[in-house]
Amino acid sequence: MDKPINVGLIGFGMAGRVFHAPVIAAVDGLRLHKVSARKPEQREILQARYPEAVIVAHADEIIHAEDIDLVVVATSNEVHHSLTQAALLAGKHVVVEKPFTNTVAEADELVALAKARGLLVSVHHNARWNSDYLTVKKVIENGRLGRLVSFEARYDRFRNALKENAWREANLPGSGILYDLGAHLIDQSLQLFGKPEAINADLRTQRPGAQAVDDFELILHYPQLKVSLKGAMLVKEPSPRYALYGLDGAFVKYGIDPQEAALKAGESPKGNPNWGREPRDSWGKLNVLEDGVDVIEYIESERGNYPAFYRNIREAIAGESGLAVKPAEARDVIYVIEMAERSWAERRTVDLRF
Repeated sequence: MDKPINVGLIGFGMAGRVFHAPVIAAVDGLRLHKVSARKPEQREILQARYPEAVIVAHADEIIHAEDIDLVVVATSNEVHHSLTQAALLAGKHVVVEKPFTNTVAEADELVALAKARGLLVSVHHNARWNSDYLTVKKVIENGRLGRLVSFEARYDRFRNALKENAWREANLPGSGILYDLGAHLIDQSLQLFGKPEAINADLRTQRPGAQAVDDFELILHYPQLKVSLKGAMLVKEPSPRYALYGLDGAFVKYGIDPQEAALKAGESPKGNPNWGREPRDSWGKLNVLEDGVDVIEYIESERGNYPAFYRNIREAIAGESGLAVKPAEARDVIYVIEMAERSWAERRTVDLRF
C-alpha cells in the first residue's frame, strides 16, 4: 500500500503501552496516528516514545476522526463491546484486545455487524505467535510423538497480594484469569485441535480477599485426546509450560516466550535480529521411541513473532491476504469460557454445541 493505514489506539494502560503501541510502530504500512490517554504519566511516555502521535483524551476523538482507518480497543473488558460497536458503526476497521467480549451474545452481535458493514474486526490473540506455542505446533505436526493422547498447557503467575483498584481483580463480568490468561490457552487449543465435544471446569478464588477467579483448570474432551488447561496466580515454582504425551513419546517444555518481557523493558521488535528468540535452556525436551530405540533431543524453539499479527491486519485491510484471527474464532473462545462457568456452577461435564 502506498498510503499508510492510520491507527487510533484507545487506551494506553499496560495492554496499549506494552502489547499494541510498540508492535504497531514496528510494522511497515501502519502509522500510530492517535492515542487516547488520560493520565499524565501515560501522556509523558507517549510524547517521549511516539512524538508524532496525536494524544487525545476520549475514545470518541478516535472513533469519529475522519483520518483514522483502524481503531484498536485496548481497554478494560467491560467496554470492549460498546467501543467496538461504536467504531464499526463509524465505518472503522477494528482490532480489540482479548477477550473479544464478555458474552457470546455480544460477540455474535459484533461479528454480524462487521459482516453487514463490510469491515474487518479481529481480536488480539497474539499468543498464536508465541515462541513456545509455535514450537509445540511444529512438534505436533512432525508426528514423532505418534497419536497424541494428552495435551497439558499452563499459564501461571505468582502474585499473592491483590492489586488495589484493579478491574481484573474485581467481581465484574470478564474479570479474573480465565478471561485473561485462559483465553490464550483456549484459543491455542482450538487452533491445534478444533472444537471439543465437552468440558469440565474447576474455577476457584484462592487468595485472601479475592473476588475474581484466580485459579482454573479446564478439561476439554476430544475423541481419543484429553486436553488440560490450567492457570493460577499462586505458582511460585513453575511447572512445565506444555507437556505433550503420545503413543510414541513425550515433549515437555519449560519457560515462556520472551516477547512480553522484552516489550515491558521498552524494547522494540523493529530491526531487532534476536527478537522472539528463546535461550537454549528454554528449549523443550523430546523423548521418543523410534525403531525400538529411545531418542532424546532438545528442540530449538521457534522464534516468537508478535509483529506478524499486525502485518496480517495490514494485509487483510489491503485485500492482500485472509484474516489470521477471525472474529468467529474469538467468539468460540468466549463460548468455551461461558460453558466452563456453567460446568463449575453445576459441577458436571457440559456438552459443547458450537
